[in-house]
Amino acid sequence: MAKTYAGARLRRLREERRLSQAELARVLAISPSYLNQMEHDSRPLTVPVLLRLTEAFGVDPGFFSERDTNRVLADLREALADEVAADRVAPSELAELASRLPTVAAVLIDLSRRKQALTEQVARTSDNRGTGGPTLPWSPHEEIREFFYRRQNYLHEADLAAEDLAAAIGIRPGEVLRALSARLTDRHGVRLAADTTDRLHHYDGHARVLHLSNRLRPGQQAFRMATQLALLEYDEELSALASEDHEHGSATWSLARIGIANYFAAALVLPYRAFHAAAEELRYDIERLTDRFGLGYETVCHRLSTLQRPRLRGVPFSFVRVDRAGNLSKRQSATGFHFSRAGGTCPLWNVYEAFAAPGRIHVQIAAMPDGQRYLWTARTVTRHRGGWGEPGKTFAIGLGCEVRHASRLVYSDGLDLDNVSAATPIGMGCRICERLDCPQRAVPPLDRSLAIDENSTTFVPYPVAERPGRQR
Repeated sequence: MAKTYAGARLRRLREERRLSQAELARVLAISPSYLNQMEHDSRPLTVPVLLRLTEAFGVDPGFFSERDTNRVLADLREALADEVAADRVAPSELAELASRLPTVAAVLIDLSRRKQALTEQVARTSDNRGTGGPTLPWSPHEEIREFFYRRQNYLHEADLAAEDLAAAIGIRPGEVLRALSARLTDRHGVRLAADTTDRLHHYDGHARVLHLSNRLRPGQQAFRMATQLALLEYDEELSALASEDHEHGSATWSLARIGIANYFAAALVLPYRAFHAAAEELRYDIERLTDRFGLGYETVCHRLSTLQRPRLRGVPFSFVRVDRAGNLSKRQSATGFHFSRAGGTCPLWNVYEAFAAPGRIHVQIAAMPDGQRYLWTARTVTRHRGGWGEPGKTFAIGLGCEVRHASRLVYSDGLDLDNVSAATPIGMGCRICERLDCPQRAVPPLDRSLAIDENSTTFVPYPVAERPGRQR
């Protein structure tokens, strides 16, 4: 069993609880000097200490895992690629920073992203194509993705409230629309009507009418109704949660409220305990879950990625929605899987194979450059606006988990999970991928100089020069 060194997280936990080393040592039944050594990574965390931390503070042991360190390290490597390329920062120093000073690392990552956003704004202005208004460091939608990413795609209070409401109004498979409609009418005086415009839904607060498009399938109608219930019944709670990260009244705050309401809606139509039990019973067979609950493939996959309730956790998944051009329109993660923010994804990832055989689930064991392996499933979903000849939209939905959880999934049957060499090597996007010998690379790596030789060619499209020895 690998030793766990998590001094920075242990120290942060103590400081958040406003405890001295002596006070925390007393709780953990160890000496202050022993605690000091653990906080400075001179000694690893032991199983008895982890158990006492869990009992005393309700902290899941995963809080001290290297998963978050790997996330921070990947973000640092992406944010400081130019500094690494210029030999001003060593990769080993990034690893030490991510492990020992994660808060400082987070500040550096944020500053780097702000710098990138300002550079892009200046470039747009110089091209006379600026918007004329202020530009956020990230787009509002990117901010919302980070909001959920920081919470590992699980909102505990919202999930509990949605489950309580589901029990109160009688949410059960086959009766969801009836229960939601009755709640809207009886509690809020809201009636339903067909929307004859191009909108999928529209709520008229003055007339108390929720217009739903006839193009929506029953499961989609249920989701829109559940979202409206969240906005009507938990308005203050949604605002408070959105205000934790965003300025009240800002565009990002409003988007956060919508995102949280959507989360609440999924938790309402798929109550945690019932859905978790079904997922475990069916071994996370997505298609059987869609049949049992009468909801769409994407909705079920997204809900599976949120099953991280303490002491009743499901498989920790990463969820992604991508189009044919490689644009990620949704990404959420309860794992250490790192999604690149520098643009582009890996062409060897099986989410792109899904477009070649629409409607079929593709399975892949993929290995990241850090050696972590994942089991990924991918399938396309298609949405049509209406009649013949009208354009629709097609996405690939990817759902992945670390290989150590893969045996709990039906999709692992027949696969050799222990065969490391059988995994497909993928990366976080060609610009920052560490796989220098990949023949599929689309652009040169950011942090390496190219080896340009007019007298030879290589199978690898962008051969790199050897690093000179570091001078210290």
